[in-house]
Amino acid sequence: MATIKDVARLAGVGVGTASRVVSGRGSVAAATAERVRKAIVELEFRPSHAARSLLSGSSQMIGVYIPMLKGTFYTPILGAIDTELRDTGRHMVVAFGCGDGDARQQAIEGIEFLLERGCDGLVLMTNVLIEEDLKALGPKQNKVVILNHWFAGFAEQCFTADHHLGGVLAAQALLKMQHRKFAVIAGPDTSPDNVARIDGFMGELASEGIQANQVVMLKSDFSPEGGWASARSLASSGHEFTALFCANDEMAVGALAYFQQAGISVPGMISVLGYDDTHSAEYSAPQLTSVHIPWRNITLNGLRWLLNQCYGESLPVQRNFGVSVTWRASVGMAPTPRKPSARTKQTVISA
Repeated sequence: MATIKDVARLAGVGVGTASRVVSGRGSVAAATAERVRKAIVELEFRPSHAARSLLSGSSQMIGVYIPMLKGTFYTPILGAIDTELRDTGRHMVVAFGCGDGDARQQAIEGIEFLLERGCDGLVLMTNVLIEEDLKALGPKQNKVVILNHWFAGFAEQCFTADHHLGGVLAAQALLKMQHRKFAVIAGPDTSPDNVARIDGFMGELASEGIQANQVVMLKSDFSPEGGWASARSLASSGHEFTALFCANDEMAVGALAYFQQAGISVPGMISVLGYDDTHSAEYSAPQLTSVHIPWRNITLNGLRWLLNQCYGESLPVQRNFGVSVTWRASVGMAPTPRKPSARTKQTVISA
């Protein structure tokens, strides 16, 4: 395999001159540059990633931190980042939460891992860090973009959606279908975006005269397993409800699977509404109605802002992201209560 020294020798120039032609930096006479380019073609020279990094002064790599490497939520986000970077001749390095520390410590260690590998900038999709963690990065703090979280001191670097509005829209969708009896499967209280969407949902119900003590709420972990277990608990609780709001699609899909196994018709007996509108919502049974958060748009705009910071590009950056409801088959009109007859007792469907 040809090296930069071979190129310089064939072109009859010094290694420094050949390097300037390869990197595109520095002044080289036109005739000399042409000789170097011809030598590159003749030798089929391709600089290694390490060599390109030395020549350009950057690794052309962006580090990405996510809390976990599983499920249907993060995979499309990583795919969008990878495609965008490859289109510009760059690559990503991914770190995710692991180890014995708590979630914040895992995130800090993941960031250190990415910086040690020479990443020019960082995409962070985690809500466990505090502003002091970003300030501790020193000069690198200006080449970090935060997705799905907001810091007052780093507002320009934060790209997220209005999750409170998402919760409001979820409640309005179910109220529109005449539902008045509700259950909720929430995510962890440590997740600010979860808190925002649940607050929006409960606030909208309260504005329609449905108070918090009339809604049964279980807290889970955003996983399908958590949705399954929570739906099973609701089904055995004796609490009567006709609509279930899940704080993400993965828990909603788990709940749908339990209801199907238990013989509880969706949406005939219970309507189920998810959140995020991920790819899995289209292929659940029945297809899942979900609050649409434009994650791809959020991700790509955050990444483009970062590329502008790291490489002096002028990519367009959008900051307003619309939230809506994608209607599918899992939400229907609230079932009409059956009146008891003289021959039969009234049947109460509880979930």
